[in-house]
Amino acid sequence: MNPTNVQLVGTILFVCAVLHTFLVSKFEHLAHKYPKGSIGENIFHFLGEVEAVFGMWAAILIGYMASTQGLMVFGEDGHTVVGGAMKYLEGLNFTEPAFVFVIMCMAGTRPVILFAEKIILALSKLIPLPGKMAFYFSALVIGPLLGSFITEPAAMTVTALILLDYFYSDENMSSKFKYATLGLLFVNISIGGTLSHFAAPPVLMVAGKWHWGFMHMITHFGYKSAIAIIISTLIIVFMFKNELSGKLKVKQAHDNEMVPTWWMTLAHLIFMGLVVYTAHHMVFFLGLFLFFLGFATVTKEYQDEIKLKESLLVGFFLAGLVTLGAQQAWWLQPVLGKMDDLALFFGATALTAITDNAALTYLGSLVELTDSAKYNLVAGAVAGGGLTVIANAPNPAGFGILKGSFGQDGIKPLGLLLAAIGPTLIAMACLELFPSIIMSSGH
Repeated sequence: MNPTNVQLVGTILFVCAVLHTFLVSKFEHLAHKYPKGSIGENIFHFLGEVEAVFGMWAAILIGYMASTQGLMVFGEDGHTVVGGAMKYLEGLNFTEPAFVFVIMCMAGTRPVILFAEKIILALSKLIPLPGKMAFYFSALVIGPLLGSFITEPAAMTVTALILLDYFYSDENMSSKFKYATLGLLFVNISIGGTLSHFAAPPVLMVAGKWHWGFMHMITHFGYKSAIAIIISTLIIVFMFKNELSGKLKVKQAHDNEMVPTWWMTLAHLIFMGLVVYTAHHMVFFLGLFLFFLGFATVTKEYQDEIKLKESLLVGFFLAGLVTLGAQQAWWLQPVLGKMDDLALFFGATALTAITDNAALTYLGSLVELTDSAKYNLVAGAVAGGGLTVIANAPNPAGFGILKGSFGQDGIKPLGLLLAAIGPTLIAMACLELFPSIIMSSGH
């Protein structure tokens, strides 16, 4: 390992950012000690925003690079020469943060949420459990599995908003239940996108290079993930059967809320489908997003307010993670390259807790790995995707939607970690112990 000064600074700032995520509740607590509306309160509130953490520390890295390598330098002929900081930023790929921002805005609209609710409610009636219990089970199984088709960020947004409306807004639900559900949601979303090769960010990073298609994902990952999701959700359902007892109160539209027509819902689904289809082409899906905003404005009587601020914060978080994460290859790559299969599986699960799992699998794809090592790297990365808010790209979306339900201090990272350990162990067991289905190549 021979890191450059920039790589060392980048790693130190990355560690600071990770530690900062565990201290956000402390900053929120400090904010309440200052007069309402004061500069002190606003500063500590900002420092207590998990979604802003990596962006803040990434800005320090860019500031360091600008001071040592220049930002924009003018040549003798008057033409601009790109400095080290700008060159570094232009060499990064911010497509994923932009995609998550767009898909989160679209998935959080009234037509999409109501459509998802109808699907989950209809399927819950087929489940032999009491109404409230069945709806909870259906939401936390069907929602994450839908992530394999509408992408994980969209599935996280839809499922989190449904949980907010039906469970987190209920004052009778304990803090223990809320944390257990949050840990379950994050893990289920992380593994629920593995039925396809385009929906889960850690799979998306390697699927093209390793030639993993739809059938490969279902037979090697998908069916195991579905079993893990069902087992984990059933356990939580019966752990909190008292809180989930009673009749489900189906959410009614307020008097001033117009129910979207079928063609409006269809239009939203088409917009989302086109964004998913063009997920690698930021110029196209951002242009499409502008048309979507126009459509939402025309049909504003049938819309809730577009969640631009929340989605932008999540995009900012991921952009900061990309900026800092790119400087971690110098130590991550050698570590991954020296592990055997089982160590790689457990190591990837553990490393995912402190770095984005998509960055982890991408770095693994730069190393020559056997087929079994490739499987163990991705399996570990998706299994550990619920342990922390930074472990999986969609997690900040769910965090941002649900954090207001956890009181003034918000979601405590240690609480999330402890809540996610159980579902994570079940996911690890299913992914490691169940055999992959080998498809015949005969014609």
